[in-house]
Amino acid sequence: MRMGILGLGRIGAFHTATLAGLDAVDSLVVTDPVAAAADAAVERFGATAVDSPEAVLAAGVDGIVVAAATDAHPALILAAVEAGIPVFCEKPVARTVEESVAVLRAVQDSGVEVHIGYNRRFDAGCMAARKAVVSGELGKLHTVRSTTLDPAPPPAAYVAVSGGIFRDCAVHDFDIVRWVTGREVTEVYAAGGNRGAEYIAEAGDVDTASAILTLDDGTLALVSNSRHNARGYDVRLELHGMRDSIAVGLEDKLPLRSVEPGATFPAGTPHDFFMDRFAPAYRAELTAFTEVVAGRATSPCTVADAIEASWIAEACALSLAERRVVRVEEVRRG
Repeated sequence: MRMGILGLGRIGAFHTATLAGLDAVDSLVVTDPVAAAADAAVERFGATAVDSPEAVLAAGVDGIVVAAATDAHPALILAAVEAGIPVFCEKPVARTVEESVAVLRAVQDSGVEVHIGYNRRFDAGCMAARKAVVSGELGKLHTVRSTTLDPAPPPAAYVAVSGGIFRDCAVHDFDIVRWVTGREVTEVYAAGGNRGAEYIAEAGDVDTASAILTLDDGTLALVSNSRHNARGYDVRLELHGMRDSIAVGLEDKLPLRSVEPGATFPAGTPHDFFMDRFAPAYRAELTAFTEVVAGRATSPCTVADAIEASWIAEACALSLAERRVVRVEEVRRG
């Protein structure tokens, strides 16, 4: 199949390399405002470079991958859907949840598949965890813990437009909690603080946050996030049930140091970047998208799925601001 890629920044270039290595993909058509980025894709992967998203859509592509700036996501998704081309778009759907709802309304009856990129759904550990929940081997869940700790904060310019740590970072935890447990979040209580980079506080955000989520069956999920984890990129998920407990991310590259006498675990070099930690998941995610493009599967993460995670983020942001428990229904609009 012939795939189009809109945007060749850090994640777009990474997706281009991944797509170029998939057996199902025969050719690539790319575009980016920075000519050097497009030239690099031509040189490395034999891609065809064109000068606009419209030119990509008109190039006979079978599927579109949107990796452009967030503000461009809604228009690019809608353009692909209008052209009848299945589209994969990195999260978020849009800058605000209201815009995301507008996109959902525009595409939900189109018959065109839209796949939003929440890559943890394709991580081998998370997939095994979901299977364990669905099979009942854990028994009734009582506690879930989801952790995302970045090794260093993003640049000030990014923080200023990110929407805050819950909408930008913790939203991955919210999505994976929903997906693995198969439950919905009913209420949240969030707290946060600033322990490092001053520009994060100046942007009205926190660099360290925690949230307690109550799921619709009474299970408690504890989400922990920070922009400062000097040892590396730490993403883990724990599920504790009445019969058994399991963990995702408990492996030798875990960026955590044990101080127990004689302990040698973890013994590997810690993960230091999300592309390192989730490289296999990204490949599996785009492989799944080729199945969607081929018509053999439906979207494994829809616009509606992405919006559900965004509502949780909105509730957490309100809880942090008002220092109170917030029901997700309070913030749900549209």
